[in-house]
Amino acid sequence: MIRSLAYLVFFPALAFGQLKTDPAWMDHMVLQRHQPITVSGKSTPGETVRLTFKGRSASARTLPDSTWRIRIRPLPASATPADMLIQAGKARITLRDLLVGDVWLCLGQSNMEFPMRSEAHYAEARKNLNGQNIRFYNPKYAGKGIYNQPFPDSLSRLLDSGGFYTGGAWQPCDTASMPGMSAVAYYFAEKVTQQAGVPVGLVHLAIGGAPLETFIPKEALLADSGFARKTRGNWLDNPALPDWSRERGRQNRGHTESPEGPAHGYQPGFAFEKGLRAWTSTAIAGILFYQGETNAQETARVAEYGQLFALMVNAYREYWPGAPCYFVQLSSIDSTGYRSQLWPQFRDGQRIMLQHILRSGMAVSSDVGARNDVHPTNKRIVGQRLAAWALYDYYGMKNVVPSGPLAEKAVYADGTVTIFFTWAEGLKPADGAWLKGFSLDGTHPAEAKIRGNTVEIRSPERPAFVYYGWQPFTGANLVNAAGLPASTFRLRIEP
Repeated sequence: MIRSLAYLVFFPALAFGQLKTDPAWMDHMVLQRHQPITVSGKSTPGETVRLTFKGRSASARTLPDSTWRIRIRPLPASATPADMLIQAGKARITLRDLLVGDVWLCLGQSNMEFPMRSEAHYAEARKNLNGQNIRFYNPKYAGKGIYNQPFPDSLSRLLDSGGFYTGGAWQPCDTASMPGMSAVAYYFAEKVTQQAGVPVGLVHLAIGGAPLETFIPKEALLADSGFARKTRGNWLDNPALPDWSRERGRQNRGHTESPEGPAHGYQPGFAFEKGLRAWTSTAIAGILFYQGETNAQETARVAEYGQLFALMVNAYREYWPGAPCYFVQLSSIDSTGYRSQLWPQFRDGQRIMLQHILRSGMAVSSDVGARNDVHPTNKRIVGQRLAAWALYDYYGMKNVVPSGPLAEKAVYADGTVTIFFTWAEGLKPADGAWLKGFSLDGTHPAEAKIRGNTVEIRSPERPAFVYYGWQPFTGANLVNAAGLPASTFRLRIEP
């Protein structure tokens, strides 16, 4: 009895007689542990609906509008699959093979979407697959993979009628479903289930090429005096939005007489409204985010990204209070064939986000970038680095090191610039060679030496800034004892 959770394109729930469950409820799903579970649906007014799950029973009377809601007390994590029985009179529905664990929203653009079948370590992962505690919700979205050309009329009609995500269903993680899973999300779940022993449900709603603005509730943008301009007029003509996404929107949909512009996955607030809003009444563990390439092409978009990301996280926490957000810092890529000139500034802005967004963590990926490909294929290390943040912060495993060295401050004294870091135990060059990646002007390399948990650079005069990894494709190689890489940074040097 598989049913889609796609907003406005739900498949009807399987029901006997008048008894129905809302479309969110389906086989193989993961229920969020330690949170009240509210099951809802429809039945004959006045009828009593009874629910039984994992030894607990509860009931509710159907209201005059035919709706019913039954709340179950919070449950601990359980890797033992169980069925949920719902009855009303002689009608009954059985939801099969349910787990209780942690549900993670997996959002972003194509590097989050990047599937296991294309990942560098896929053959090894498939051979060693042990995914009985991993479940995946992976709907399709309208317009997937269609760039540089108009959408077919049927697709445009679907979007204009309110459709976007379609065909979503919870799936067990097996050799049939694994190839289409988000590789970053899969490796995150693999490490978490192995080390925390908690089942993981992955809700994957990433959209290739999507700007950050599509994942933010439109009402949150409108309520912000600095970002309300992103919602004004036809989004295709709005210079406050990323140029690249508007160009793709024009290619796919052309122009329209609609004051807001055509329905499209890149439109501000669109992905939230068509996908995420349907999950806002469902408890989750947290959010995984890998996005930024689309917003890293113009100076104005780079400058605002940190505040825009914070706006999104704060808006999400109105629905999911206290939910942690772990995100991936942009990787490395050569600017010869890709507009990545602003990526060092963008990566540094993501580092600064950590200082202002509570319960956030950042996985550095610049050391595994592909020089000529915006989609590096080693997603295993990225997913594992996100998992390290979750294990440390959410699961409370304080023996896990979640981060590479993060620059805190730089001080000049006696002809030496000294850089201080957090997560700095065991600083060393990654490849055992000399230390690379430091500069005092952002262009020319500077000789740097490790001294304890600091890095020192000799300079006869006090420079204004010190830089690290300040190239779109960087060979910077500072890591800590856990082998995790340092983040790109630019720091003003204190006297």
